[in-house]
Amino acid sequence: MKIFVKIIFLAAIVLAFSLQAQTAADSAAIKKAALDYVEGWYEGSTERMERAVHPELAKRIVRTDQSGRSRLDQMSAMTLVQGVKRGGGKDTPVEQQQKDVFILDIFQNTASAKAIMSGWIDYMHLAKWNGEWKIVNVLWELKPQKNKS
Repeated sequence: MKIFVKIIFLAAIVLAFSLQAQTAADSAAIKKAALDYVEGWYEGSTERMERAVHPELAKRIVRTDQSGRSRLDQMSAMTLVQGVKRGGGKDTPVEQQQKDVFILDIFQNTASAKAIMSGWIDYMHLAKWNGEWKIVNVLWELKPQKNKS
């Protein structure tokens, strides 16, 4: 019985170290993809945005009209990249650029992350695609407007 417990313990340690090593490398790559997305927006860098997102990206937001009815608006990778190309994020002054990225979960070839930006929060799903982490889905929400007094 003691041998069996030792074998299980040893296997658990080996597994923990192998998962930790993979997770550390994947965590760095996931954070890099998320920062390419965030900073690419602020810099107006289509190169960084294209590197971050999968070509079939779906970016969605729930909007509510004046009558209280919800609708789902969607943006594709191409629409997002075109917005970057037009310089959409470059209007945000550097001192107001928020770039907080948090990895929420990683499991094998999938991950969830949260990016807090100046005007909104993005919840991202990422996938390891041909050896690189790419953002495949984003669900986002606008932050409440601050009163300009």
